[in-house]
Amino acid sequence: MKTPKKKIAGVSLSLLLLGVTLHPALAQDDPVSSVSAFDKSLLNWYNLDPVQDNVQGASVNRAYKELLVNKKPKKTIVVAVIDSGVDIFHEDLKGKIWTNTKEVAGNGQDDDNNGYVDDVHGWGFLGNAQGENIRYETYEYVRLLRKLAPTYQNVSSISEVPLAQQPEYKTYLRSKEAYEKQLANYQKTRATLADFEQSLLAVQAVLAEHLKTKEFTLEDVKRISSKDPNVMRARQWMMGTQSQGLTPDAFYKYKEHVDTFLDKHLNLEFNPRAVIADNPESITDRKYGNNDVAGPRPNHGTPVSGLIAGVRGNNLGIDGIAEDVQIMALRAVPEGDERDKDIALAIRYAVDNGAHIINMSFGKGFSPQKQFVDEAVKYAESKNVLLVHAAGNEASNNDEVPHYPTRTLENGSQIRSWIEVGATSKALGKDLVGSFSNYGKQTVDLFAPGVDIVSLAPQNQYNKMDGTSFSTPVVSGVAALVWSHYPELTAAELKDVLLKSVNTYPKETALSPSDKPEARKKIKLSELSVTGGLVNAYNALVLAEKVVSAKKAKS
Repeated sequence: MKTPKKKIAGVSLSLLLLGVTLHPALAQDDPVSSVSAFDKSLLNWYNLDPVQDNVQGASVNRAYKELLVNKKPKKTIVVAVIDSGVDIFHEDLKGKIWTNTKEVAGNGQDDDNNGYVDDVHGWGFLGNAQGENIRYETYEYVRLLRKLAPTYQNVSSISEVPLAQQPEYKTYLRSKEAYEKQLANYQKTRATLADFEQSLLAVQAVLAEHLKTKEFTLEDVKRISSKDPNVMRARQWMMGTQSQGLTPDAFYKYKEHVDTFLDKHLNLEFNPRAVIADNPESITDRKYGNNDVAGPRPNHGTPVSGLIAGVRGNNLGIDGIAEDVQIMALRAVPEGDERDKDIALAIRYAVDNGAHIINMSFGKGFSPQKQFVDEAVKYAESKNVLLVHAAGNEASNNDEVPHYPTRTLENGSQIRSWIEVGATSKALGKDLVGSFSNYGKQTVDLFAPGVDIVSLAPQNQYNKMDGTSFSTPVVSGVAALVWSHYPELTAAELKDVLLKSVNTYPKETALSPSDKPEARKKIKLSELSVTGGLVNAYNALVLAEKVVSAKKAKS
């Protein structure tokens, strides 16, 4: 899942000073061991109430205090988190991880005969039985270009292509355009960073010679006083860049990110799928993966899980939203674009193993095996499973540019138990809607907290992040909370309750999402989503009580 354009490995927007366009691939600062490192106003704000706290949270705390006191949940809700991996041993997820009770841990046998050996807490679809795992992948348009270029690279006009192949040719052209645009952007960025690095090394050399040490701090630089103009220019340059947040360490982390993007995500020769040795275009080729649910990059799935199920009131870190909930960890999202086949099989695994809700904080612009995912989500709908999906972080209109997977199937029908989620911040006003968030009056159902979110990081750490990746689990958490108390609701009814109970502001406007500040215009919230509202747990529980009471009265 590509997350938004705010901070990359500690690099602030000061990178714009270099003329660098930040790619929405990382949205986290460096993790810390305690939430005390963060501004207190950011901690658990997604749980607060718009009226009582004057914060545009999901009204979770109010729901517990006023509606759920001495009220026990009727059902434990299992939420499948299809993501990059989950640190199931995080201190703030203790007791919240789903266990397959039909499987004997570590015996190397498929005890429950579900096709997955030792799947005690879920399954990893990005590895093999020898424990080798995929971390990096190309983007889907790179894979498509690699596949289709031999057939179409010498075609100059669509008139040269047989009618039956013209849709594929158009896909080739779209893939080529996307690839060439990103490649040019990142090659330019790499060149810019190389120029900056030369300046950085020259400045460091001047300062090191003056200070008689290569190990110096910004405070050491500030204290420099010299009649040598070269030394003073070096001092001014270093202080200027660091005052904007562009430290040498942050610069090199961003440089590494750019190198990874070019060497992995945009590399036509890079094919990590060889590790799995399957045919990714065959849904029947299913004997792959392993029971490593954390994998090499649990830094995305772990915060997602924390927002849904982080232990409330333990004074360790954050408070998740739902209490009577378990997380089923399904690793299917690499750094790069996920494969349709892996997502389809992960959805089927979740359904077959008892998940009630599937959280999908990922997405991409191309879906060559969409039929695999379509059949899987239809299956989930038929089994009364709620699907909650992130709208995406490209600041684009999903009504016009699809963000896959989608609830709309190839035949035009729609999945009724699907919720699409955009991201909002903590305060009303021009910045309420995340500048990165995708939107859509027909395709995005509602918005939820997804800006400046503090959640879990692997190895008992915590982090601050942005993205619809994190607004989505807020909605999944609210759904799990409501369903645990009102299991009489069907998945479609639960969706209806969540959408009809949103907090709305008919007179409020915000700036429309865009990666170009000058392009952001005032717009009513009703123009950005189906409901024009923000998820609200308190309202949802009140409405759920009415709906269930009405159902009982009819029966």
